[in-house]
Amino acid sequence: MVHVRQLDPSASPLDYFGYEARRLREAAGMTLEQLGKVIYCTGSLIGQVETASKVPSRTFAEALDAAFMTDGFFSRLLKLVLRSQLPKWFQPYAEMEAKAAFISTYQCQVVYGLLQTPEYAAALVAVEHPDRVEELVAARMERQRILEKKQPPAVWVVLDEAVLLREVGGREVMRKQLARLVSFRDNPWVNIQVLPLASGVHAGMVGSFNLLRFDDDPDIYYSEGYDQAHMTANPDVIRERSVGYARLQADALSVEDSADLITRVMEERYGDRAEDVA
Repeated sequence: MVHVRQLDPSASPLDYFGYEARRLREAAGMTLEQLGKVIYCTGSLIGQVETASKVPSRTFAEALDAAFMTDGFFSRLLKLVLRSQLPKWFQPYAEMEAKAAFISTYQCQVVYGLLQTPEYAAALVAVEHPDRVEELVAARMERQRILEKKQPPAVWVVLDEAVLLREVGGREVMRKQLARLVSFRDNPWVNIQVLPLASGVHAGMVGSFNLLRFDDDPDIYYSEGYDQAHMTANPDVIRERSVGYARLQADALSVEDSADLITRVMEERYGDRAEDVA
């Protein structure tokens, strides 16, 4: 007899997802293969999800909801599953980010997570977590769903020009990433400014940081290091960084000029005819 791993549904959101998937499948009298035929995947994949050895995708969760008529239960649970895959020190910020009414961010190294393409995110994640790329990218893409809400947060991004020039994942990945940034050009809720290298010394020299504003809660300042994060609602910090952010915006190109620069870099540096840049 094959030993079936028994899950503790209270151990984690992933264990709870697998436990419920197996419970409903067995209650319906279905084998892994039979359910696989219904939701168009392999029985092996279902077994991996049921034993919490694989993180389910949104498509998988939606297929379970349709198969068992669970009224979106698995889709809602998936949000918790994917958030639990984020580093523990980052999870509190992700929860606050999802509730924010206004997000301001300065990024000096990479594109802000809410605006990353899956390919760009995968290239970043693979550097430190090559064995967890799939689930970490899925978690990052789940964060981006806040931009699709009926009332999305207003997002203001200041990107250092170096972010456009640093090749992450190769030219094709960069071309797609910059094209995504340009796609926000006419989006009233997402504004992107580029801080030119020619600006010299500026108010963001200490590194990347975020400011979150809420309808009913105090503002939050957030920055992070290699394995930890700093998040505070200290009014003095908020005031100082808000002024610093305003200075960054003043030094940066306008939203329209920034979109033009991003387009030019995309075409000249990463376009099909672009010559390799050393």
